[in-house]
Amino acid sequence: MTAASAAQIRRLKAAVFLLACFPLLRLIFLGLSGGLGTNPIEFITHSTGTWTLVGLMLTLTVTPLRQLTGWHSLIRVRRMLGLFSFFYACLHFLTYVWLDQFFDFAAMIKDVYKRPFITVGFAAFLLLIPLAVTSSNNMIRRLGAKRWQMLHRLVYAIAILGVLHYAWLVKKDLTQPLIYAAVLTLLLGWRLVHRWR
Repeated sequence: MTAASAAQIRRLKAAVFLLACFPLLRLIFLGLSGGLGTNPIEFITHSTGTWTLVGLMLTLTVTPLRQLTGWHSLIRVRRMLGLFSFFYACLHFLTYVWLDQFFDFAAMIKDVYKRPFITVGFAAFLLLIPLAVTSSNNMIRRLGAKRWQMLHRLVYAIAILGVLHYAWLVKKDLTQPLIYAAVLTLLLGWRLVHRWR
């Protein structure tokens, strides 16, 4: 790696980090300025959920984009995108547990069993945890590349569950969930075609 390419990677990582922080900074600004609307909890829940899905889609976009452009350095930001997805998923989950349910665990357990969109959302969150825990280079070495890669293929199931969670939540206007579903179909389809070739 040349010094110039190393500098480019540092700039790329810095740009991705700042962009990934923007949704959180926006929420903080809106919260302090009274811009969260008439239902702040719903606004925060939807915002953190949206950025979790966006993060997942961007994470899955890295490989096709790298293959199309030949810019292999893009792989250096995939981990960061994945961890930011997990971060916003944690905020999404914490908003539900704290602000929405006020730590009423009995009510939350009923929700998981009775409301399908919460069931799949909770399942997606649980599956994200081992991916976040094993994201370091040390964990890759400990697990071995093949086992680590197999584990991290869970991201496909997580993305599908995330889109289902969103679609079952909104019920009526499915425009945005269908957009996410279309993007995810393209990303997974690309992988299938690429593997077949």
